[in-house]
Amino acid sequence: MPEGHTLRRLAGLLSDAFAGQRVGVSSPQGRFAADAALLNGATLLEADAAGKHLFIEFDDERIVHIHLGLIGRFDLATGIAPAPVGAVRLRLVAADHSAYADLRGATRCDLVGVAQREKVIASLGPDPLRPDSDPERAWRKISRSDRSIGDLLMDQAVLAGVGNVYRAEVLFRHKMHPLRPGRTLRRNQFQAIWDDLVDLMRDGVRTGRIDTVRPEHTPEAMGREPRKDDHGGEVYVYRRTGQPCLLCTKPIRIETLAGRNSFWCPGCQPVFRSRAHLQ
Repeated sequence: MPEGHTLRRLAGLLSDAFAGQRVGVSSPQGRFAADAALLNGATLLEADAAGKHLFIEFDDERIVHIHLGLIGRFDLATGIAPAPVGAVRLRLVAADHSAYADLRGATRCDLVGVAQREKVIASLGPDPLRPDSDPERAWRKISRSDRSIGDLLMDQAVLAGVGNVYRAEVLFRHKMHPLRPGRTLRRNQFQAIWDDLVDLMRDGVRTGRIDTVRPEHTPEAMGREPRKDDHGGEVYVYRRTGQPCLLCTKPIRIETLAGRNSFWCPGCQPVFRSRAHLQ
């Protein structure tokens, strides 16, 4: 599933291509046809993202709410739009035919109003990519929870936009085992994770990929081969099961956590033991 940086980057690209223009809106597949007809020729004001949700706002307070889900994609291209290929749920075409965008496979594509958009955003935890986010909201939930930090970071009602890659990588960067209970974190530990996510995800928006290794651990700095994976990006643990840790050389492990694969290093991320347990 695309993580929050992908939606934020997509929102920016859609705004750059269509904002301020009257846009052709259609649904070649037909599943969004009635609402597309209402929007066809309307002015697209802007696109925005909150967590893994995308909002495309048109005039008269009409908003298309999109969630890509596991297989959804929203492809933006320049030039005159060709005949649609495949199940295109939503097509946007710039008035000057300079760009078009095709949505396929999304789990959600609905025409909503401002109230519904605000309701969706209110249901989410703070998003590291939104300047109006208050990390204290996430901390209050994490600090009171017996659930693992690996589980909590993936809960969109706790913290929005973080997916499996950022979860695995930020926990490695902070030497934290994914099964450590949220209530055992100190406030400064959470703040460091939050600040790191802000920086990492902003980099993801800028580059369009997830790179989480520090400068001293890049292939060039370490004299190693670049990572070969369809995910792309240089990472410490994500999808590196059985490979040696870049720091301690112990094999990376994998375990199912909250229905998703969780990756960690047993050397750099030891199992948490509370002081009370050790006494």
